Amino acid sequence: MKHAMIEHTATETPAKPSQTWAIAAVVVTLVLWASAFVGIRVIGASYSPGPLSLGRLLVGFLALSFIAVPTLRKMPQGWLNWRSGLAIVSYSFMWFAGYNVALNTAEQHLDAGTSALLINVAPILIAIFAGIFLKEGFPRWLIIGGFVALAGISLIALGSGQRSSVDLLGVGLCLLAAVFAALSVIVQKPVLRSISAVHATWLGTGIGALCCLPFSGQLVSEVASAPVASTLGVIYLGIFPTAIAFTTWAYALSRFDAGRLSASTYAVPAITVLMSWIWLGEIPTLWGFIGGLVALAGVALTRIRSAGKK
Repeated sequence: MKHAMIEHTATETPAKPSQTWAIAAVVVTLVLWASAFVGIRVIGASYSPGPLSLGRLLVGFLALSFIAVPTLRKMPQGWLNWRSGLAIVSYSFMWFAGYNVALNTAEQHLDAGTSALLINVAPILIAIFAGIFLKEGFPRWLIIGGFVALAGISLIALGSGQRSSVDLLGVGLCLLAAVFAALSVIVQKPVLRSISAVHATWLGTGIGALCCLPFSGQLVSEVASAPVASTLGVIYLGIFPTAIAFTTWAYALSRFDAGRLSASTYAVPAITVLMSWIWLGEIPTLWGFIGGLVALAGVALTRIRSAGKK
């Protein structure tokens, strides 16, 4: 009787508030990151890849400064040592600078939906790296699902190559961006034990903007000639997919395993394809659709092990 009561109570226990907020943060991240693929595609007609990255990061840094600067006093003493400092600089360069420039350039050659599908290789890389470096486990189904997803990526690349050989450059840049993102998540995860998600993102945007300063002259000239709508788009990218979405991602990353959390980003391509179809009229090639389905099938296989993990 007592055992039954305990079991009943356990099944009735609601999710912890912190976990509920973390799940909400994941949803916000997915939607805003999906919108970024569409936004970059539109704004790319007025802003070249480097200046767009710099403008987006500057806006994100300024927006986060209103929250991060006043709360710097609350940071734990000794949070910035050489190890965490090196990690912050590393993910800032790779994710906030390198990823953005590579993705912006890729979307000069690929549609938003295809770009999002190609970036989909990042979650598998994250899961593999997390298993090796963060000791989160290295399940068998992760390997199987990874190969299936990579086969899907190859089909997407095949479809892009059929349209134009130049598009292969976009495919390569998307895969480079995926590698940058995967490595950055692994590097950022330990940093979040000592600093908040807001400060981790604030520092990332600031250092990333410094890395993109060589594009400052070009940014000034493009701001002067770009339509107001495009400039407002840069501001949108800076505030929402950058300042807000990277902060909500960091918040969720501090509460979930990197490998398990990264699997949620497989929803981004589906959201992106829907958005790009509605607002841009862009539909990936037939091979792109088939490759996307194969990649998502690979995701389903990787989740077999994750679903059983507590």
